[in-house]
Amino acid sequence: MKPIAWITGAGGLIGNYLAQTAPHCAPGWRVTALTRDTLDLADFPAVRHAFRRQKPDLLIHCAALSRSPDCQANPPLAQKLNVEVTAWLVELASDIPFLFFSSDLVFDGQLGNYDESTAPHPLSVYAETKIAAEQMVLANPKHTVVRASLNGGTSPSGMRGFNEELRHAWKAGRTLTLFIDEFRSPMPAVVTARAIWELVAQNQPGLYHLGGRERLSRWQIGQLIAARWPQLNPRIEPTSLRDYQGAARSPDTSLNSAKIQKLLSFPLPGLTDWLAAHPSEQF
Repeated sequence: MKPIAWITGAGGLIGNYLAQTAPHCAPGWRVTALTRDTLDLADFPAVRHAFRRQKPDLLIHCAALSRSPDCQANPPLAQKLNVEVTAWLVELASDIPFLFFSSDLVFDGQLGNYDESTAPHPLSVYAETKIAAEQMVLANPKHTVVRASLNGGTSPSGMRGFNEELRHAWKAGRTLTLFIDEFRSPMPAVVTARAIWELVAQNQPGLYHLGGRERLSRWQIGQLIAARWPQLNPRIEPTSLRDYQGAARSPDTSLNSAKIQKLLSFPLPGLTDWLAAHPSEQF
């Protein structure tokens, strides 16, 4: 029998890609793809029962309350889903490899090109919960934290990738204002999934950053996606963080992924080059 890998958040973007790419990228694993419908992670007795019954050999934890405005609006729920649930899973998986997805948004964005040695500085409830969860995960030397950047692709709900959010707005006839001075390291989720399966195979736990090779502003990202969907008549306008009046935002959370790159069999792509190389991909 193949060893069993649990993937939480399999109804989301990265979790779904991990499950879908497993037969090709990780044929030695038998995947249990967990969604809210199959197992409520906040029901810890049910989670413990399922864990003891199936006895997974690997746990990849993608599930989270991942939209920052939702976390700001309901900090207790963010604490429960992002911290307490992770604590329970860390305890259950104390003797097996455990991989936790964190975020580039743990940084305040004053520097950019962040590597793993930089101390986080959260600006939001979401970032605070991610940092708290990271600390619990990394307390176990068998466990791994991967800080991911902005991911795109095709999700089951049609609204989890940054590209899907843009397309949805354009289909509704909206004009989007996008920051020219807020930077990320965007990645296709299918590439993120491939990198994660290779990291699992390497069995070198620890803290890793995983982002695209290209540092792009929100405006530049919007231009790339708009060029891919001319039939939607996409409309975008540039704006600056200097004129923004809302909650605190991190201006540059671009990631330095050199550490994980050394373990991978392929170069992490920039979004521009990847889109050019995959013209027929639904993105």
